[in-house]
Amino acid sequence: MNSVCLATYNGSLFIERQLASILAQIQIDDEVIVVDDKSTDTTVQIIRGFEDERIKVYLNETNLGHVATFEKAISYSCGRLIF
Repeated sequence: MNSVCLATYNGSLFIERQLASILAQIQIDDEVIVVDDKSTDTTVQIIRGFEDERIKVYLNETNLGHVATFEKAISYSCGRLIF
């Protein structure tokens, strides 16, 4: 299994295309770890709309910034390789 890690924040304009592209390139046993940094737009709803078991979504309770959010995504990953 491999992991693709994403940190998101107010990315509703781009997240659908980004996730669709990632999902098309990974295997059935891979995972996509998304940590959202307290978005105020529809980013999280769009992600959850995929209803793909490979996507695991975590939400920050407060805005932590991109570095800490990406570090959290890496810490949640279980893959042998992390992208």
